[in-house]
Amino acid sequence: MTRLVRWTALAAASALLTAGCSGGSSGDDKSGLSWGRCKATADGPAPSSEWQCATLKVPLDWSKPDGETIGLGLIRAKARGDDRLGSLLFNFGGPGASGVSMMPSYAPTVSALRERYDLVSWDPRGVGASEGVRCRGDKQIQGAESVDVTPDTPAEEKAYLEDAADFGKGCQKDAGKLMAHVSTADSARDMNRIRQVLGDDRMNYFGISYGTELGGTYAHLFPKKVGRMTLDAVVDPTADTEGHALNQARGFQRALNGYLRSTGQDPQAGTRKIAELLRRIDARPLATGAPGRKLTQALAVTGIILPLYSKDSWPTLTSALDAAERGDGSELLVLADGYNERDPSGRYGTTTHSQRVISCLDDRQRPTVAETKKLLPRFEKVSPVFGTFLGWDTAGWCHDWPVPGQHDTPEVSAPGAAPVLVVGNTGDPATPYEGARRMAGELGKGVGVLLTWRGEGHGAYGSGSDCVDSAVNAYLLDDSVPKDGKVCS
Repeated sequence: MTRLVRWTALAAASALLTAGCSGGSSGDDKSGLSWGRCKATADGPAPSSEWQCATLKVPLDWSKPDGETIGLGLIRAKARGDDRLGSLLFNFGGPGASGVSMMPSYAPTVSALRERYDLVSWDPRGVGASEGVRCRGDKQIQGAESVDVTPDTPAEEKAYLEDAADFGKGCQKDAGKLMAHVSTADSARDMNRIRQVLGDDRMNYFGISYGTELGGTYAHLFPKKVGRMTLDAVVDPTADTEGHALNQARGFQRALNGYLRSTGQDPQAGTRKIAELLRRIDARPLATGAPGRKLTQALAVTGIILPLYSKDSWPTLTSALDAAERGDGSELLVLADGYNERDPSGRYGTTTHSQRVISCLDDRQRPTVAETKKLLPRFEKVSPVFGTFLGWDTAGWCHDWPVPGQHDTPEVSAPGAAPVLVVGNTGDPATPYEGARRMAGELGKGVGVLLTWRGEGHGAYGSGSDCVDSAVNAYLLDDSVPKDGKVCS
């Protein structure tokens, strides 16, 4: 569903390992945590023995530090070299991405950093092994595929809003008291506790996508505890609900234009062709090879979005669009299922459930249908393909949500903090480049240091630029801060 297109890192179709925690201590740790072998789960095998898992108890409500607690699942691999700098904590975005499952998969990308850092990640509260939230069962999720997320009639509007409200009720039923304590600020405080138990004087951190907002929030709350912090694929901290949706419409359209140029098509003509295809699918969903399932307009848009996250996936998009033009929705459905974490047996992941409970607790704004309808022409002008979907998303994402939101935009100013490296990619589809510039500015003079890559895809580090990788590695490993405004082509 297009409502799931928020700030997801690394394209959700990646094949990920999923790890849990097993009992037993490694016996060589001073943190007080009981680190043990990670175990397999129903979603996948355990990672190799070099990875250890643990559970950290933190307050459910940070305003009551001696009250009820919850458990956070952690994972780490120790530094390989002798010249260890400490721990490097990773967050992979979403919100809702599982660090416990993603860290082993991402480790090869950051192998150079492991020479001097323990690689550490965790499942933020409300995610996976940390009191993970499930708002719907698999059959309900599949059944909701028939809901039109760009309603054209009063009946479709009613069904759309009822579905949104029902989702929120399901989250409330499953999460209970946790529903009001999964904000980004809550997770930033959890991060500080993680830093403490790991024995680090300062927070060394690598945040990707939504993880940049989390990192900025940490820097604001604990500026004197910021160590070496890198933010890549940066969320615009100045954007409200409408602004984020417009940013994404703009970013995905830019990526689509780049894709169309790469295939020899005029972007305007190619965009019109795809928009017309989506209108036809809205009127008559396409047949697929999956029994009992058709490709709806929402699934088609999701299938188009996924390969835009990486230039390497563009040929897959060409094949899927060609098949859809022939009346076969199978390939776009496979792509949409990858984004929606649906496996061949019909089981769905819960990243987007966690994503919604976190973002709706963060976001105070609740645009009405009337307000959204006034905005739709602006969204459609920004992107004829994605605008309508992301415009309606502002009305449906947190409609009739059981708990109020906390702010219009996050506070990330961090006066007195050490330099924070902010990495922006000019071709990023999900977190457009403008967000990196604004994050660097909001962090404050002498804190935000902007590094720009003129590339494609979601994120810059590990995406093929030796210039970016060298600059980030020099900063994290040697504390060599690049010149503010440095550009990598």
